[in-house]
Amino acid sequence: MFLFFKILFWLSISAIVISYLLYPLLLRVLSFNKKGNTKLYSDSNDFPFVSILISAFNEEDVIENKIESIYQSKYPNNKFEVLIGSDASTDNTNNILEKLSKKYDSLNFYNFKNRQGKGTVINLLKEKSKGEILMITDANIIFTDNVMLNLIRHFKNKDIGLVDSHIINTGLDKTGISIQEKSYISREANIKSKESIIWGSMMGPFGGCYAVRKKIFEKIPSNYLVDDFYINMIVLDKKYKAINDLEAIVYEDVSNNLFIEFKRKIRIATGNFQNLFHFIHLLWPPYKGIAISFLSHKVIRWFGPFFIITIFISNLILLANPLYFCFFLLQCFIAFLALFDFFMRKIGIHILFLRFITHFLSMNLAMLIGFFRFIIGVKSNVWQPTKRNQG
Repeated sequence: MFLFFKILFWLSISAIVISYLLYPLLLRVLSFNKKGNTKLYSDSNDFPFVSILISAFNEEDVIENKIESIYQSKYPNNKFEVLIGSDASTDNTNNILEKLSKKYDSLNFYNFKNRQGKGTVINLLKEKSKGEILMITDANIIFTDNVMLNLIRHFKNKDIGLVDSHIINTGLDKTGISIQEKSYISREANIKSKESIIWGSMMGPFGGCYAVRKKIFEKIPSNYLVDDFYINMIVLDKKYKAINDLEAIVYEDVSNNLFIEFKRKIRIATGNFQNLFHFIHLLWPPYKGIAISFLSHKVIRWFGPFFIITIFISNLILLANPLYFCFFLLQCFIAFLALFDFFMRKIGIHILFLRFITHFLSMNLAMLIGFFRFIIGVKSNVWQPTKRNQG
């Protein structure tokens, strides 16, 4: 019996180590001295026509800056259109978009009266689009002047189906979790870049700004909460490559409020499990690089909270052994540090290292809750967007 729990203990630790440490190390080794896609558009006359799709709900604080950043792009003005759907906004978003649609002829504004959710709005805008390439972007993502050029240039390569941008986070503040969130996002960007170079199997764009071939795009299911990952996996399932471009830079105000970010991660986790069971067939050997990336980068991590619980329970059963007693004390100490960080935060003391522990544990708790929400069932993809420009 004790042997069984020892095996469980070490298998669970191994899974976490593989996903968070060994897999990134493997990517670093395999990508050494390798280059990404080099088959690129260079002549502006050759670039394809692009439809930029935006689903907006109550984005009055950011929407004008977003639209202006698009029209300051170096991408040929006659080779793109903007389609933006207001998902029953109740603030000043619609008035701002009405004004901007008069300023820019290629801006098409659709005022949807009933709340439908981002995925449904994107589906509707796609049907109205003219471009062979779709750029799907969030209202709070601010473009640099060359992001469109850097994204779309890759579509000269007929094997590439999706290209993700590189989000640079702004608004860092030690009072919350923005520094930790930025570190996590930066690490993810590095991993996805290496997956792109090695296999062309990037595991999901960040969702804020990416481009996809229209002919590959499939209608997003009405109850799916993570539409960008769904689209990415459709691309891979159809045997196209999904990559990111670290030179395609956009800016986003990063989350700083722990509670708001926690709720967002629950939604994402719920959507991740929807996608897992939809695309579970991609985990089998015939998909090679896709299967390796999917399992090591995503699936093991999504089940991380179950591995943590298994480690704790098996550790309790094995306490009589001095080695496992030490491991148990280590787990208790980590939990104490997270609790200590909570009380320090309450009195205005912010310790960077402790906040990383809080961020990691809260992320895994969100994944655990998301799993059970998935089991219960999701009926709608309507959700409250994360508050912009957080303090």
